[in-house]
Amino acid sequence: MNNQKSTDSRSELETIKNRKKEGIDIPLKKGAQARTTSTYLEFVRLVHNALPEIDYTDIETSCIFMDRRFSAPLIIDSMTGGTPEARKINERLGKLAQEYDIPMGLGSQRAGLKSEELASTYSVARKNAPHAFLIANIGGAQLSKGLTVSEVEKIVEMIRADALVIHLNPLQELIQPEGEPRYSGVLEQIAKLVMHLNLPVMVKEVGAGISREVASRLEMAGVSAINIAGSGGTSWAGVEKIRADAARNRIKTHLGELFWDWGIPTAISLIEVKRAVKKTSIIASGGLRNGLEVAKCVALGADMCAMAYPFLVTAAQSLDSLFGYMNLLLAELKSTMFLLGSKNIEMLKSSRYILTGALAAEVNSP
Repeated sequence: MNNQKSTDSRSELETIKNRKKEGIDIPLKKGAQARTTSTYLEFVRLVHNALPEIDYTDIETSCIFMDRRFSAPLIIDSMTGGTPEARKINERLGKLAQEYDIPMGLGSQRAGLKSEELASTYSVARKNAPHAFLIANIGGAQLSKGLTVSEVEKIVEMIRADALVIHLNPLQELIQPEGEPRYSGVLEQIAKLVMHLNLPVMVKEVGAGISREVASRLEMAGVSAINIAGSGGTSWAGVEKIRADAARNRIKTHLGELFWDWGIPTAISLIEVKRAVKKTSIIASGGLRNGLEVAKCVALGADMCAMAYPFLVTAAQSLDSLFGYMNLLLAELKSTMFLLGSKNIEMLKSSRYILTGALAAEVNSP
């Protein structure tokens, strides 16, 4: 009996490692970006200031988030862990977070509860970022299955986290060949963690967006921040569809194709959530690719902006590529601020913008 349990445990670990590896390989090598939709950020036009009355060198990108000052309104969004291939990526991302003083989220850490080997693929981030703001991560589906407060505390301790994020991925769980689309009682469990944990609890989507109704319920549950993670970037339905192809699961393949572009575009989700919440911090993410788009999201009401795919691509290449991308991203953000006459992030938040096209029609509809 014990031998059977040991065999089952090893089999489960191999399944987890393979799934996590494919979660890196598919976006990098096969592509799973949005096909027929976008972030809608192309419909946000910032108003040029021909008389900015500031010097580029005086522009300050620092901001305060979770009662802590960071160098820029940027977060390395939750990506990976739980497979040997993730170790090097999280090591490099940790170094980036430490060097540039920006927060970093880890991938879902359930795998780390199952073995010390897998736990080290997450904790390597803290090893390389001893003073950075690290965000632990667990899924809503795991809370529905009965993940305990004690187990969540172990996840937090795994990386000595400064905050916890609970990711909501009902679409991904639905398409994933081994997915667990169980979401009964998740909101109650979120509220329970808010009450029992001595650190900020955030909630994020993974690419399908947060609606105003969900944002209101999360604010009532007491979460510290909402990461909207709208559609228009990497499609996790697409990633799981590709995995379902390999598993020859015809139903999952069909569902992945059908719902590839399902979700609320990032700009729409951001505007909806901003209108819905009164005190909860808002993190904009979902298909952000450059500093201009970061500036647009801040102008629309985001407190911070999170990015995953661009950091994943460059981290997979080399540390130099990763740092080079970060320098370019900051230059893009500062350049946009200069062209708006925004000397700091507070001024950027009050920049004038015009909504056009499909975005204007959507947000201005009754």
